[in-house]
Amino acid sequence: MSANNNSINIKNKRARFEYELLDKYVAGIQLGGTEIKSIRLGKASIQEAFCVVEEGEVYIRNMYIKEYENASFFQHNPKSDRKLLLNKKEINKLEKKMNTKGFTIVPLRMFINKKGLAKLEIALAKGKKLYDKRQDLKEKDDKRAMDRIKKSF
Repeated sequence: MSANNNSINIKNKRARFEYELLDKYVAGIQLGGTEIKSIRLGKASIQEAFCVVEEGEVYIRNMYIKEYENASFFQHNPKSDRKLLLNKKEINKLEKKMNTKGFTIVPLRMFINKKGLAKLEIALAKGKKLYDKRQDLKEKDDKRAMDRIKKSF
C-alpha cells in the first residue's frame, strides 16, 4: 500500500448545512471490482447520496463512483446501490430512528483507512428549517468578522 491511500477524503460539505447531525457511525462499503480503484484515485462523489434501511441492511443510494479508465470491458455501474457494513445493533438503532418522521441517514465523508479499506462516515440526521440555516450562516459570518478583527491587532 502506498502512503497516499490515507489522503483520500471525499466530503459532503452540504450535509452539515442541510441537516442537524445526531449520531455518527463509520461503516465499511461493499464494493466490487474496479470501484475501489476509482475511489483510490479520488473519482467518487457523495454529494447527492443518501442511505436507506431495507430488510435489516443499510444501503447507500446515488453515490457516484466514476468508471475506472484502465479496466477492460467489465465496468461497474457508477450510480448503483452499495451495501454498508454495520453491525446488527447499529442497524437496529438506525432502523428505529428512520421509522420516526423527519430522520434520515446522510453520508458525511468517504475515506481509506490504514488497512486500505474504503470506509464511509454516516450520520443520523434531522433536516434543518430555513431559519436554522440562516442562523448558521450568521454565526459563520460573525466568526469570520471576529477573526478578521483579532488579526488586525
